[in-house]
Amino acid sequence: MVNIVDELKTILEPGKLAVDEQTLAVYAIDQAPVLDYQLPLAVVWAETVADVQAVVSACAKHKVPIVARGAGTGVSGGAHASPGCIVLCLERMNRILDLKPDDETAVVEPGVINADLNDAAAVHGLMYAPDPASFRTSTIGGNVATNAGGLRCAKYGVTRDSVLALDVVLADGSLIHTGHQTFKGVAGYDLTGLFVGSEGTLGIVVGATVRLKYLPREVHTIAAFYPDFRSAAAGVLAVGKARVQPAIMELLDGGSLLQLDEIHGSDLSARGASLLLVQTDGFGAAAEADVVRDVLSASGATVTTEDSAEAERLVDLRRNSRGVEVDDEYRVGEDVAVPRSRLVDYVGELEAMAVDYGVQLKVVAHAGDGNLHPTFWVDRLDNQVDAEAMQRLGAALDKSITVALAMGGTITGEHGIGQYKLRWLGLEQPAPVRELQRRIKELFDPAGILNPGKAI
Repeated sequence: MVNIVDELKTILEPGKLAVDEQTLAVYAIDQAPVLDYQLPLAVVWAETVADVQAVVSACAKHKVPIVARGAGTGVSGGAHASPGCIVLCLERMNRILDLKPDDETAVVEPGVINADLNDAAAVHGLMYAPDPASFRTSTIGGNVATNAGGLRCAKYGVTRDSVLALDVVLADGSLIHTGHQTFKGVAGYDLTGLFVGSEGTLGIVVGATVRLKYLPREVHTIAAFYPDFRSAAAGVLAVGKARVQPAIMELLDGGSLLQLDEIHGSDLSARGASLLLVQTDGFGAAAEADVVRDVLSASGATVTTEDSAEAERLVDLRRNSRGVEVDDEYRVGEDVAVPRSRLVDYVGELEAMAVDYGVQLKVVAHAGDGNLHPTFWVDRLDNQVDAEAMQRLGAALDKSITVALAMGGTITGEHGIGQYKLRWLGLEQPAPVRELQRRIKELFDPAGILNPGKAI
């Protein structure tokens, strides 16, 4: 009997399939903690839609699981290998197929890097608004799969708000097109919106039509340093009450500033114990920035006006504020969101959790939309941590979730559920809702071969 790997070797051109252990190990995981380490049977690099269809059809015939992935920058385990799976990598499908400045749209393959699309759009005075911190390496297909967010979400929305149409290979290898080329379109159910954020469990995105926005002609950046984190969180609410809509409003605590200083040689921690970084854009950017400065100064901040070079440096430092570490069982970065009115309360709860459970904590936040990324960790020596410390870390993580939900929040603002956050999904979504999602999954993927054990 021909096995799936042998069959794929006959289907695919040379250089599109690998089975050596070193390659399998590289593509077995993304950047999330690993709960169940598995090596895939093979890694396939698709270069065309036909490649994807051929691989999916073969896997469907043999009932072999498929885990689709892009650059592997996800932090929830959505691209971790499943037992006995084929990892289907789409990074080589990296062409911008069409860019229409007058229509303000672009058609791209899933492996297009977010930053590359922005560079191409900028030539026409346009931009692709969703900008995850990993925008220089993450792919549009991966952004679609997780409904990725980013720094500009408060003003421009998340990935779903910029996706007009999708080309999707279904679990039987067939190809469908959803959505429309126009900004408005309400014919039938919104299947495009359903696929966005489905983490490769309903179909594999092989093309996307996205909406572009106007590239701001003027940008002003305000850095506001506070004596403590909760005061900075209160500054976010003060800006909101002034009815100014910044493009970026990012919050970093003292631990994050100190780590950035250690890595990049900056002096942020000497300027305050917390940083609120605000950016206004567009033709009214200067006037909005003046209002923001007044509001933040009145809230107790030391407000600086950065020149363009320093402003870009501050924003870039924020994008790198996760540090150089990759999350593991000892260090876990969370992705909760709460209503903005509860930001100060939640920050206070996080600080109390760190003390109560004896764990380390640093926090960054997309404060404009209430999306926080607290990172909890316990110190280890020679890669060893005692069981009691691990229990304390787990308890702190659980508490961070339950407190966010009690405040009307969510367990994930932009990173997705993947494999790692499944343990908490039932706390947010009741059984009837989860059962309906399982039935939708069964309709699209009756054999259950698309990214099993993820998202729902």
